[in-house]
Amino acid sequence: MSSPEFNPAHAQYAARVRESFARQRVMVTIGAELLSVSAGHVEIGLPYNAELTQQNGFIHAGITTTIADSAGGYAALSLFQDNEDVLTTELKLNLLAPADGERFVATGKVIKSGRTLTICQVEVHACKGERRTLCAFGILSTMRLQSKPA
Repeated sequence: MSSPEFNPAHAQYAARVRESFARQRVMVTIGAELLSVSAGHVEIGLPYNAELTQQNGFIHAGITTTIADSAGGYAALSLFQDNEDVLTTELKLNLLAPADGERFVATGKVIKSGRTLTICQVEVHACKGERRTLCAFGILSTMRLQSKPA
C-alpha cells in the first residue's frame, strides 16, 4: 500500500514537530531521538538500554508502545494548523516479535487526516546488525486540540 500525499497546514511543520518532541520529557528519559520528519510521516529511534528491558532482556512492551505512540502522534501533528496540538484517543498495537535489537525504530504514517480525528499506522522495528524485525504494528487515532496560549 503506497503512502498518501499530504500537504502540511503549517509551513514550518518539521521545526514545530522537533520543538514539541524536545519538550516530551519521557523521550529524553528513555533516550529516544527524532530521526526524520516529513508531512504525515515521522521516525523515532531508540538505542538498546538494559534499564528499559523486561525479565528476558527484551525492550519492555510499554517502551515499544511509548515510541510507537509518539511516532504516530507526531506524524499527525505534522499536518495540523499552527494553533492545534495532538492527543492520542486510541491505540491498538499488536506485538509480533520480541523487541530484541541493538536499536529500535518507530514509524508513524498518517493514513487519513480529518477535521477532528487523524488515523495513523504505527510500526516498531528491532534492528540488530543489518537485520530489521517488525516487532510491533498498530493503528493510532488522534484528535486535534486547540493549543494553549504561551
